[in-house]
Amino acid sequence: MNPTLVTVLNLILSAGIFVLALLTRTRIKNTLALLVGTAFGLFAVSHLVTLLGVGESAQGFIVIVRVVGYALVLVALYREMLPKKQPPSTDSAPR
Repeated sequence: MNPTLVTVLNLILSAGIFVLALLTRTRIKNTLALLVGTAFGLFAVSHLVTLLGVGESAQGFIVIVRVVGYALVLVALYREMLPKKQPPSTDSAPR
């Protein structure tokens, strides 16, 4: 398969996930969606840089952007894994 085609597909899919995550965030206020969406937005930027032909001279930038993207996914999943704080119960009678 053509590497440029793969990069274009990665760019389109990453950008699509980014947009859907932002819409999800605005609709249901989900932090997981925001973090994952931001990560995929960063992945889309790295694919765009590659497609623009400056990938060779921007290798350091691409690595940093992708590492930050993966770190955001890790943070999002870690936060989701943590136990949720339970709101105080309102049905307890005063003593």
